[in-house]
Amino acid sequence: MKAPPAPPPEPLPRPAFDAHTHLDMLPGPVEAVLAAARAAGITRAVTVGCDAASSRWAAACAAEHAGVYAAVAIHPNETARAEPGAAREPGSDRDAVLAEIAALAALPQVRAVGETGLDYYRDHSPPDLQRDWFRAHVEIAKTAGKALMIHDRDAHDDVLDILAQQGAPEHVVFHCFSGDAEMAKRCADAGYVMSFAGNVTFPNAGPLRDAAVVAPAGLILVETDAPYLTPVPNRGKMNAPAQVAHTLRAVAEVKGIDVAEFCTTVMATGERVFGPWRDGALP
Repeated sequence: MKAPPAPPPEPLPRPAFDAHTHLDMLPGPVEAVLAAARAAGITRAVTVGCDAASSRWAAACAAEHAGVYAAVAIHPNETARAEPGAAREPGSDRDAVLAEIAALAALPQVRAVGETGLDYYRDHSPPDLQRDWFRAHVEIAKTAGKALMIHDRDAHDDVLDILAQQGAPEHVVFHCFSGDAEMAKRCADAGYVMSFAGNVTFPNAGPLRDAAVVAPAGLILVETDAPYLTPVPNRGKMNAPAQVAHTLRAVAEVKGIDVAEFCTTVMATGERVFGPWRDGALP
């Protein structure tokens, strides 16, 4: 049974943005989703690809909508399907897929390579294979001069080790940050940005809130990961970019920061990581 839509949140006092969403997975026209977000004070969004097809879609969506940026990559859980011999699009192989991601990453509306990284929680792709693809994505991000958007689940040490060994891009974002306060300190020491999703509002998420307290405000973003991880008070309902207003307020509260001030900080961090927002749609 499909989850009902979440009711709109109280509008934020200043503009903010959703640092990670999957607009292709949401029902209804993109224009309606973005309009609902704007009504809540969420004026921008980064829509994220997980395979070649959704990465193409994300780049096309960002080209059409001025308030949207794209991130492109092969998700760690999708890497086995992208290997030669796997069930995949006819004629595709690892090198061809990575070449397409690199070509998409070079587009002006694509501002991040992601989500890429490591997922040791699910057993969809062997760890060695995930690490190989992650290293390739790190190099694509560095070549394109774009931010690296990381999916890290139960793999903190290996993710940090690969970044140290490969040499990280200038901007690194840990999407849906899942570490504790110690992991937040390690990321902060390296200058990595931590993006908190709706699960930071869940009752059992004490370690995540401890991490948010430790993380410097200038290294924090907020996201929905919509349609997943709808924040309290709408958990169980369909997530959408508008709902990041709840997450932003929750993080501001645990950090003891004024909500309006935190909106300004988040927007400034977004511009530093992803570049200045466009005023008009690309042709």
